[in-house]
Parts: sequence; C-alpha cells; structure tokens
Amino acid sequence: MLIDSHCHLDFPVFDTCRDQVIARARAAGLGAIVVPGITAEHWSRCLSLCRSAPHGVALYPALGLHPYFMAQHRRADLDRLAEEVERQRAALVAIGEIGLDFQIDGFDEVVQTELLVGQLKIARATDLPVLLHVRKAHDQMLKQLRRFKLPRAGIVHAFSGSRQQAEEYLKLGFKLGFGGAISYTRATKLRSLAAELPLQAIVLETDAPDMALSDWRDQPNEPMRVADVARIIAELRGIPVAEVAETTSRTVTDLLRL
Repeated sequence: MLIDSHCHLDFPVFDTCRDQVIARARAAGLGAIVVPGITAEHWSRCLSLCRSAPHGVALYPALGLHPYFMAQHRRADLDRLAEEVERQRAALVAIGEIGLDFQIDGFDEVVQTELLVGQLKIARATDLPVLLHVRKAHDQMLKQLRRFKLPRAGIVHAFSGSRQQAEEYLKLGFKLGFGGAISYTRATKLRSLAAELPLQAIVLETDAPDMALSDWRDQPNEPMRVADVARIIAELRGIPVAEVAETTSRTVTDLLRL
C-alpha cells in the first residue's frame, strides 16, 4: 500500500473530477491520503471531504493556518483553531499545514513566527504531530522546534533544506517529505538526500494539485503520482519499489496513528 502524506484534495481544482482522481489513486495502489487544511475558511471543506471517504481510499484531515496565506488569516483564527481541534480531536491526525515561509515577497518574520508558535502550542497541548511548510527558514524553524520539543514531532513537507538541516530535523524525531521535486534531474542535492538518508526518515507526498513531476509539469498534480515518487526513490536507492512503499507507508501510519 502507498500513502500520500500531503495532498490538497479539497482544493476547488478537484471539484468536478474528485471521484475520478480518487479512483485513479486507488488503482495506483494508494490506500490513504492525508489532507491538510490551510485557512479557517478551508477547514469545514477539508473535514467534510475526509468524512465522506469515497472509493475505499481513507482520507485523513489535518487543520492549520498556512504561512503563505497570511493575508487571509484573521486575529481570531488561532483561537478558532484551538476550539476546532478540541471538537474534532478524534478525527484529526495532525496540526497542519503550518510553518514559516520567508520566500514570500514582503514577509513579516515576527508575525509568521507568532502564528507558528501559537500552533505549536496547540499541537503540544493536544498531543498531535505537525505538518510543516518551510521555505528559506529552516534554521528559524529548527530553533522553535528545539524550544517546544513536540513529543510526536511530525513531517517537514516538501523538504528543501541541506543535509545538515535534514539531520537536525531527524534528531528531533521529524520525518522528511519528498515529492515531485525529486523527479527533476537538476535537483541533485535533493535527489542525493532521497538516495542516502535512512529510508525510515522519508515519507512520500504529492502536494497535489501542486508540485507536479517533471513528466507532467503542465498538468495539475494528482495523488496517484505518489507511485511515481516511490519509483524514483527506489531507482535512486537501487532497491525494490515495494520496499519503498512498505517502509514509507509504515512510517506515516505509525507517526500519524492512521
């Protein structure tokens, strides 16, 4: 079985074709998909979709306030998140997608960090792992993670940092998400990490409809492409695809308690 550990299946781009997308995912060998929320307005959509669990593919929700959408967040949203997590605790597998994005034009490091800290507090209080979005801010993120020492850690989605940063995340118990970026031959450092890190440190993802693989760069990404991510990692490591699928799926299952 394969698990897509990060897929925005509740995005509007999938509204008219979601049944077909999930059917294709199931045909590709997926048994589960983790669907992270990104804004307060987004949460009910995420929860509703995951409750429907169509076509025999299990859908698991996470809720969070994504740093890329700071303009859409309101002052009360952090309190709303704490309340929603309390209500939905039995259904949720993580707090996410949350993080720091210092690649955005005009980003405010202080405001982003305050939002991150508030959500790390919620994760610690509710004993939930986190799904992290980090761009140009790995050292700042690691500083906060060392401060909070989350018992269940989480996943660094679409990891793009250095080997040293990867090792620091692993020391804190985090797993690293790899997706479509490793399909580009120019991504030499990322492909080396996917080849050389312990397989137990890696989880597979698509970030669909984003982060398309090189052969489908002009098309919306789909969760079925996680099978291609598994194949690429297997080729880079010189091991069977089945070993990649089994190990990464077990890692996600154990970490998120699916």
